[in-house]
Amino acid sequence: MSETSAPFYITTAISYPNGRPHIGHAYEAIATDVMARFQRARGRDVRLITGTDEHGLKMFQTARDQGRATIDLADEMSGYFRDMYAKLNISYDIFMRTSDKAHHAASQAIWRAMDANGDLYLDLYEGWYSVRDEAFYDESELTEGEGGARLSPQGTPVEWTVEESWFFRLSNYQDRLLALYRDNPDFIRPESRRNEVLRFVEGGLKDLSVSRTSFDWGVPVPGSPGHVMYVWVDALTTYLSGLGYPDPASDFSTFWPANIHMIGKDIVRFHTVYWPAFLMSANLPLPRQVFGHGFLLNRGEKMSKSLGNVVDPMALADRFGVDALRYYLLREVSFGQDGSYSAEAIVRTANADLANSFGNLAQRSLSMIFKNLDGILSTDWAPAEDDINLIADVLDMARTRLPREFDALAFSVGIEDWIRAVFACNQYVDTQAPWALRKSDPERMRAVLMTLFQAVRALAIAIRPVVPAAADKLLDQMGVAEDARDFAALADADWFAKLVQSGFRVAQPVPIFPRLELPEAEGAA
Repeated sequence: MSETSAPFYITTAISYPNGRPHIGHAYEAIATDVMARFQRARGRDVRLITGTDEHGLKMFQTARDQGRATIDLADEMSGYFRDMYAKLNISYDIFMRTSDKAHHAASQAIWRAMDANGDLYLDLYEGWYSVRDEAFYDESELTEGEGGARLSPQGTPVEWTVEESWFFRLSNYQDRLLALYRDNPDFIRPESRRNEVLRFVEGGLKDLSVSRTSFDWGVPVPGSPGHVMYVWVDALTTYLSGLGYPDPASDFSTFWPANIHMIGKDIVRFHTVYWPAFLMSANLPLPRQVFGHGFLLNRGEKMSKSLGNVVDPMALADRFGVDALRYYLLREVSFGQDGSYSAEAIVRTANADLANSFGNLAQRSLSMIFKNLDGILSTDWAPAEDDINLIADVLDMARTRLPREFDALAFSVGIEDWIRAVFACNQYVDTQAPWALRKSDPERMRAVLMTLFQAVRALAIAIRPVVPAAADKLLDQMGVAEDARDFAALADADWFAKLVQSGFRVAQPVPIFPRLELPEAEGAA
C-alpha cells in the first residue's frame, strides 16, 4: 500500500472544557481540519478525532462551587466546543468525551494492560500539584511568584498534595524513550520541541502518579475502590477510545497508530514522554508524530483574562467570515511557531489575497465568459505558448508544490506558492487583455478565457482544504461535480472536454469573497 493510499489518522488535543473555547482552540482545530481535508483530497481514508477531557479536580471544584452536578457542567461546556467546530466547518469524524462509557472501557483496558506488564504500583504521593494544569511538578521545576507563591513552569499556582496513589514506572522507560527520539527524529516536531523533550528525559525520569482519591469525578481504577485515574492516563486514551479500542473489530485496527497528534506546545511533554511510555507498557504501537504548534498572540501579547484580550473565535468568524479566518491563520502564521493576529491584519490579508486577487480573478474570468461567449465553453481553440506555460505552472503548484508543503505541515509555505500562482494568472489577464481581444482577435480571446477557466478550477481545488465553503461555491458555478474536486481530478486530462460535451454554460457569476471593512475606531480583534 502506497503512502498516499494508506489510512490516515489525525487528532486535535483533547480540550479541557473548564471555560469556553478561545482562539487557540480554533487555530488548532482549523489546522488539523485542513490537514484532514487535504489527505481526503489525496484519496486517503481519514479519521479526524477530537473531543473534551472532562474529568479532573478543576471540573469537580467548578461544578461544586456552582452547586450543580459535574456531568451537567461537562455537558454544557462540551457543547460550546461542538458549537465552535460546527461554526468553523471542522470535518471531524468522532467527538469523544471522556465521560462517555466507551471511553471508560478503553481507559480501563489500557490500565489493565499496563498493570499486567508490572508497571503500576500503589504508594503514597507527596508533591506539588497544579489544579489548573492537572499536573504534578518537581521542586526543581517551580518558580516563585508574587507573595512567595509557588508556580509551575506554566506560571500556574501549585499546592502541596499528600494522598494514596497508583504510580506508573516511568523511570523504567527513560532509555526506551531516548532510543525512540534517536531512531525516529520526526516523532516530535518541530525540532525545537524535540530538543526540549530530549533535555527533560536525559535529566532523569521519576515514576508518575496516575490516580487520585480526593475526588470521584473520573474513570474508576479497575479493582481499586476509591481511586479514579489521573487525568493524563484518562485524557490521552481518548486517541484510542475514539477509534473503538479495545474492540478488535473497530476502526482501531485500521487507523492506529495515529499519523499526527496535533497539540499546543504547552502539553508536548505529556504527549511525547508519558503517552509513548504508556503505549509501550500496554504493548501498543506508537503514534508516528506529535506536532507541537505555537501560540496565537493578540497584537503580539499573550492572551489573558486579566488583560481583557481573550478572543471568542465565534465572534471572529461572524465578523470576518469562516473561510477568511481559516485562510488568515494558516497563511500568516508559520505553523509550529508563535504568531500574532489582529482585526486589521485579518482584513488586510483577506482583502488582498482572497477578495482582490483570487476572488477578482475568478469573478472577471467567469464574467467575461458569460458576457462575451454567452457562457459557452469550447475546445475549439489552439493554445499559445503563454497559455500552455500558465496551465503548466498552476498545475505544478496544485499537484506537486502545495501538496509537498502541506504534507510537511508547512501550510504558510504552500499557501504562499498558491498565491504566487494566483498572481501569475492575474498578470496573464493583464498581459493578454481579453477585453481588447474581443474586437481585434475574438478567437484569441476565446483561448485566453478557456485557459483562465482551467486555471481557476485548479486554483480552487488546491486551496479547497483551507477555504472549503468558498471553493465549493466557486466550483459549483463552474459546473465541476462534487466528486471531481480532489487531487486525482487534477490529473484528469479530459475533464474540460467532458464538461464542454455536457453542455454546461457559465451563468452570471456570484462573488465568493466579499471585501471586508474595519471601522477606523475599532480596537483590537
